Amino acid sequence: MLSLARLLRRVLRRRSGEASSGTPPPGTDRDDPCRAAIERLVGMPVHDVALYTRALSHRSVARGRPDSHRYSNERLEFLGDAVLGFVVAEYLYRHFPDHDEGFLTRLRAKLVNGQTLARFAREIDLGPHLRMSDNMAQAGGRDNPSILADAFEALIGALYLDQGPAAARAFIQRVVLDAVDLDALARRRDNFKSLLLEYVQAHGWPQPRYRVTAEEGPSHERTFTVEVLLGDRP
Repeated sequence: MLSLARLLRRVLRRRSGEASSGTPPPGTDRDDPCRAAIERLVGMPVHDVALYTRALSHRSVARGRPDSHRYSNERLEFLGDAVLGFVVAEYLYRHFPDHDEGFLTRLRAKLVNGQTLARFAREIDLGPHLRMSDNMAQAGGRDNPSILADAFEALIGALYLDQGPAAARAFIQRVVLDAVDLDALARRRDNFKSLLLEYVQAHGWPQPRYRVTAEEGPSHERTFTVEVLLGDRP
């Protein structure tokens, strides 16, 4: 299957030829392969194809432009982040009526973070559809967790503007909430810094301190090695 980025280039060339030859476009834009690719991606019909194209456009495609925010997905990411946060918060509020605000906040953080959003993006095969510079693509940008997470939120923002709150909620329900066992996620304790802090406090030891001892990997995906110190002892 052709990626959306390649389909966009093909359609633009085709329409340029139609304009120069006087040939009218197809009678209905349901014939548009870009539209078909986007609808497969979100799982429902869409109206404004340009909105989704922007949602899938990394800022590297507009590098050097003073108004790059108009061509990249950053503004839609801002909106999608808010929509996603609201829908998830409301769902958790209703799903866990006997738990306090602290529990709900921790569970939302487990469900909505860069790592999990990148996983959801991979599950709908979002990466091949992203538009970015050749350099970014060659550096592995289409599988970069941060880029995938941002584009996933931007896609939600586009869906919200194009189809409304109900469509955005349905997408989040299907792709995010229905894909996770929330009860098991709530039981999982994976905040290791908090677990360590609880452990040292229970033993009356000094507060742990953290020191970066090594860095590696490209600038957009650094890996850090961190040493934990109790007092002066690693």
